[in-house]
Amino acid sequence: MTNSTTEKFLIVFFRFTMAWTFLYAASHQVFVHDFSVVGFLKSTKTFHDQFAFFTTPTMAPITTFLVEYGHLLIGLSLLFGLMTRVSAAFGIALMFIYWMAHMDWPFVENSNNLIFDYHLVYAGVLSYLIYKHAGHVLGLDGWLENRRFVRDNALLRPLVA
Repeated sequence: MTNSTTEKFLIVFFRFTMAWTFLYAASHQVFVHDFSVVGFLKSTKTFHDQFAFFTTPTMAPITTFLVEYGHLLIGLSLLFGLMTRVSAAFGIALMFIYWMAHMDWPFVENSNNLIFDYHLVYAGVLSYLIYKHAGHVLGLDGWLENRRFVRDNALLRPLVA
């Protein structure tokens, strides 16, 4: 944990901006009835065979649900600082998946991004939030960690520690 006011400000700033990123994506997915991941995943190039499975009629609704509500839950978790380490870890996994899905080796998304793009930057920011225990800075993780039911439960402690 940090004592610097500047560092605390940066942690909260990064946590809120990443929360906004996920919540904004969710707002276009959860509240739109015709959203599906199929269009996006069918256009993958470098790792097309790995992503094709998720576009099958059986998997597409499941994948779409997980993406929609994954964005929503990660965003809310980061916004409130609740289970931040868990949600940031899932966010990192999503960012790596999106990075691979956008890839047309060696370019990512377009010819302006050679190997690296914003997905890896977001993954780095989320890693920083995990490292700095961002949920303890103006978040619910710090408050919950001190509650007896969390302190006494070995399964709950790692979620907010």
